[in-house]
Amino acid sequence: MGISRDSLHKRRATGGKQKAWRKKRKYELGRQPAMTKLSSNVCVRRVRVRGGNSKFRALRLDHGNFSWGSEATTRKVRILDVSYNASNNELVRTQTLVKGCIVQVDAAPFKQWYQQHYGVEVGQKKRAAAAAAPAEGEAAAQSNHVKRKLKQRNQGRKLDQLLDDQFATGRLYAAISSRPGQCGRADGYILEGRELEFYIKKMQKKKGKAAA
Repeated sequence: MGISRDSLHKRRATGGKQKAWRKKRKYELGRQPAMTKLSSNVCVRRVRVRGGNSKFRALRLDHGNFSWGSEATTRKVRILDVSYNASNNELVRTQTLVKGCIVQVDAAPFKQWYQQHYGVEVGQKKRAAAAAAPAEGEAAAQSNHVKRKLKQRNQGRKLDQLLDDQFATGRLYAAISSRPGQCGRADGYILEGRELEFYIKKMQKKKGKAAA
């Protein structure tokens, strides 16, 4: 028995059984799930599909292009961990990358961009005072044009406190919005605002249950 995506084997809306009045069709076929794993040994396979087209089946991935929506910037970053999956905890345990799962990505590329774009270092707490002296020396080396540009950019600058705390740890929560088993990529976006609050609460709740 092959995997089929037809509805002939299902019951009617009223609950009655339907007789199989025809055989399966090629256009109703389904394939084995990719179950893309988080691994540095990257493996993407090309699959020939209906009409001579191609799909790219990612079996193992460890990086992707992630977008920071509020800052309108995108960076290629390393995926470090699978943190949450609303559909199945087993996919978290097995570190499986699917669309909609919540992962932790390396914060360094976004941190470097932020410092270059705004002239402000994020993710600083206790070390801020110690790092202030070299920062003043760098500011002295900047031209007046660069100083004016940074001043203008900083006028509307606003960074979510939850994001700032994550920058301090070196990891950012992100959601995967592509389908690794279909396009061979694990791309997504950085979580922020109410969506970030929502998922942090979910993960804390899960940790609390596990501890109990």
